[in-house]
Amino acid sequence: MSSEHKNRLAALRACLAATGLDGFIIPRADEYLGEYVPPCADRLAWITGFTGSAGLAIVLAGEAAVFSDGRYTLQLQQETDPDLWERRHIIEDKPEAWLRAHAEGKRIGYDPWLISPEGLKRFAGVELVPVQSNPIDEIWADRPAPPLAPAVPHPEEYAGESAAAKRARLAAKLREAGQNAAILTDPASLAWLFNIRGADLEFCPFALGYALLRDDASALIFMAPEKVTPALRAHLGPEVTVLDRAALPAEIAALKDKTVHLDPATQPVWFEAALREAGANIAAGPDPVALPRALKNPTEQAGARAAHLRDGVAMVKFLAWLSQAQGETELSAAAKLLQFRAQGELFKGESFAAISGAGEHGAIIHYRVTPESDRAIRPNEVYLIDSGGQYLDGTTDITRTIWTGPGEATPEIRANVTRVLAGHIALARAVFPAGVAGGHLDAFARAELWRAGLDYDHGTGHGVGSYLSVHEGPASISRAAKPVPLAAGMILSNEPGYYLPGAYGIRLENLVLVQPALFPKALKPFLRFETLTLVPFDRALIEPALLSPEALDWLNAYHAHVYEALAPQLDNPARAWLEAATAPI
Repeated sequence: MSSEHKNRLAALRACLAATGLDGFIIPRADEYLGEYVPPCADRLAWITGFTGSAGLAIVLAGEAAVFSDGRYTLQLQQETDPDLWERRHIIEDKPEAWLRAHAEGKRIGYDPWLISPEGLKRFAGVELVPVQSNPIDEIWADRPAPPLAPAVPHPEEYAGESAAAKRARLAAKLREAGQNAAILTDPASLAWLFNIRGADLEFCPFALGYALLRDDASALIFMAPEKVTPALRAHLGPEVTVLDRAALPAEIAALKDKTVHLDPATQPVWFEAALREAGANIAAGPDPVALPRALKNPTEQAGARAAHLRDGVAMVKFLAWLSQAQGETELSAAAKLLQFRAQGELFKGESFAAISGAGEHGAIIHYRVTPESDRAIRPNEVYLIDSGGQYLDGTTDITRTIWTGPGEATPEIRANVTRVLAGHIALARAVFPAGVAGGHLDAFARAELWRAGLDYDHGTGHGVGSYLSVHEGPASISRAAKPVPLAAGMILSNEPGYYLPGAYGIRLENLVLVQPALFPKALKPFLRFETLTLVPFDRALIEPALLSPEALDWLNAYHAHVYEALAPQLDNPARAWLEAATAPI
């Protein structure tokens, strides 16, 4: 592939030179700026070879660099050619600093559909030139076609609130703020607000499109007509008009003198430029759907519990099978887990490609096994399996770290797994006042690792949608998180880890639901976490002496709860395996 990527890079440079550009910024993004992109928009992978879900490249006439975060450090090195690309850490090395150091007096192009206003501001001080058409598209001869899967109604029995009620609720907020309309570009926002789902992305049930919500609760949806069925039009009702995306510029131009809500952090800069050209007044602020979407209603909370019960049954069947399996590989194990999940009611697919990493592959934080990288799961090693399911009533995400046996794990491995577990338990047990953000809690999960001089280069937790994306904002648990207070109804992951390159990886992940913590004499509201995931931790990797009495009590209580919830759903041998796996420690 190196020669192929060398030719592609040369072709891009020739295209840039022909249009009078000295360089080009290539984000890992589509025109909706989501984490997951369809194959036709995976330009970063096409030009660099890097397939991670977060990154950015900058191409100049004589230099080129590709950036990603700590989850992908090893993957970036493995998938890109060092003769073509400088490989950089996106936080430590900052693309804007690299570009300023290399681009003095140069004209740097960017695609205004693929970067937000805030993203563009990072490159202040550089002469930036918007392009009418993306030069990569011009040289990508076999570029896949855009996805055109039908958009479908999402039943209210799972959504818990009608689309009309949601529109009315958000329209009232617009009126309170003196705003006439809000632009929505996140497919998750469209999915939630209009109670629709789709199949345009591999792991997210999204129907790609844009929307304009007005202050009278009417709305426009801009979506390819091939995606719109009579059933969808009937579901949306008379107050929602569906138009082809080609109608978007004219509708934006019609907003002259209107006050329009725009999220400069998550929406393409094209919208900002178009609104300014139209003479609209821009009211900058977060996506108005993001927070309401994150606050799961009682129906969605009940659905999450039900989905995790079914998911737990599948995971226990898988772990019981794995404990007896021989000759399996990373791919065959992931396929078996998918087979167990598919037996559950309301299952629609995986929520992401399973991270099935044995031994040294587990140290690649977002490892994605391929037929080329697949290897046997061997005796007496660490095996990490991070996976999840999409169910009509909820989305799951779970990681377990397994010792394959039959021998015992080394004291070092047991100690490190137990330190990660201690951090997981500390976060699971956290009680905190309302107003606390995820960044304030991140250290809970790291403290035991820090005491041993260890750490992990990723966030501790991300938001999770309700039959939506497995990664959902606006809240997260991370040192780099925006200061969004956690609130009752949010679902987040709790996933500390530790990774020893070339040897093994450890990650222990449950999903948690933020709930009120009731203290009769408290002078202000407090919150706690309800753990949703129902799967035991591998006792072969736990060193009880390294857990505090409170942590050990939590672990035993959790395992007892897992057994009580799952045992009635299981037959032997899975039930017998579960009984042994959840016995008190």
